[in-house]
Amino acid sequence: MIYVTRRSHFSASHRLFNPKFSDEKNVDMFDKCANPNGHGHNYYLEVCIAGEPNRETGYVIDLKKLKRIINEQFVDKVDHKNLNVDVDFLSGINPTAENIVIAAWKQIVPHITEGTLHSIRLHETENNFVEYRGE
Repeated sequence: MIYVTRRSHFSASHRLFNPKFSDEKNVDMFDKCANPNGHGHNYYLEVCIAGEPNRETGYVIDLKKLKRIINEQFVDKVDHKNLNVDVDFLSGINPTAENIVIAAWKQIVPHITEGTLHSIRLHETENNFVEYRGE
């Protein structure tokens, strides 16, 4: 089994909060991430495809095709956006790194026709990332 990974970058803002919580409880839970005006991150997204190389091309998936899928289905929709208000597939979802990576999976997986989507990693900061391997 071969694992092929493409890394992409996007910048976005968000606010972590639960409308069911009081302002105090949101601050207790989400700290400075609950700032009413939001805050931003420079995210890195890593999409990993698993499979066997095609006998004719030698590719598990053409990386140009994978780049296009990632950009068209996810990055172009979130880059330089407010994730709480500008992104339809995150509507009503608290945009934690965990929820963003699940949303990325749902946007990308239907378009992978070569190999299998193995995992998606989302780096929110240099030190913090989440990884999702599907439902």
